[in-house]
Amino acid sequence: MKPFDVYSLFDINVVKGRGCHVYDDKGNEYLDLYGGHAVISVGHCHPYYVQKVTEQLNLLGFYSNSVVNKLQDEVAEKLGELSGYPDYSLFLINSGAEANENAIKLASFHNGRDRVLSFGKAFHGRTSATVAVTDIPAYSAPVNKTNHVTFAPFNDIDFARKELETGTYSSVIIEGLQGVGGVQVPTIGFLQELRKICTKTGTVLILDEIQSGYGRTGKFFAHQYADIQADLITVAKGIGNGFPMAGVLIHPMFKAVKGQLGTTFGGNHLACSAAIAVLDILKAENLIENAAQVGGYLMDELQKLPGIKEIRGYGLMIGIEMNEPIKEKRAKLLYEEKIFTGASSTNIFRLLPPLTLTKELADEFLEKFKKVI
Repeated sequence: MKPFDVYSLFDINVVKGRGCHVYDDKGNEYLDLYGGHAVISVGHCHPYYVQKVTEQLNLLGFYSNSVVNKLQDEVAEKLGELSGYPDYSLFLINSGAEANENAIKLASFHNGRDRVLSFGKAFHGRTSATVAVTDIPAYSAPVNKTNHVTFAPFNDIDFARKELETGTYSSVIIEGLQGVGGVQVPTIGFLQELRKICTKTGTVLILDEIQSGYGRTGKFFAHQYADIQADLITVAKGIGNGFPMAGVLIHPMFKAVKGQLGTTFGGNHLACSAAIAVLDILKAENLIENAAQVGGYLMDELQKLPGIKEIRGYGLMIGIEMNEPIKEKRAKLLYEEKIFTGASSTNIFRLLPPLTLTKELADEFLEKFKKVI
């Protein structure tokens, strides 16, 4: 048996990580500006993170959600405090797609409606409901086809208003900052108006902060740049720093119904220990502020380089749209300069480094990036 061949792989076997660096089986060191797709929030193998997970593993790795798990209470309390949503509830699951799937269902249970408004270039997951609200037709199998979803042009408030004022939509789902779509930024005015329309029409506003949350953008959630609150917020990736975990932050207006939602592995003891360690490190090391400062510096310096069409993003979630395809340049950065980056479309670099990235490491990247482009 062998792995099902679904990924295009770089021929590098990563076997170790420390901070903002990873190492292959030949001993080569790479600067990681991809963070395992925005997953590594507090750095590879952070000593406190390793300590907390190891201590928990020596006590109890897993028991089901049929018993009390006080670690879930600790995650919820610390997340509420750091995120600015202390009065919300938290439902813990395992992946970003699962978080969005449950958010969409919860909204529909809440108001009894069956339509969802999503946006062009959106990516929300590969499960049944989430692939239906993802604007990538190639990801959707025949069984996923539905007439319950409408895609609005991104940042087009007039289109969204016209649809939502029909009163037929259960929810709107939107990324705090589009990732797969090329780091597209929803404007502040657009998000503010969308919030008002959802309130007026009784439509649930779901903010997908799976990639853009957990301090990556220089605020805990990207939508906080617009000074709005969402009804449901989905998180994953950075929540566990590599441990599979996700959650839905739930407004107090939603009433829990026993058996309506459920999970086997979600919020297990080991996952919670990882999530607690991440929140402790984010707070103790001021990593959200660091993301804002180092990310702002990176974006300012990138603006000075040639061959770049546009720089987009917030904090340490940065899209670099080039004037030409990047495939060869990205490979050259990786194999010759030993730097991991992400990509979108044919001509966009994505930077999603650990939030521990320093100005010195940013300068190292800028010098090598300048050399390659």
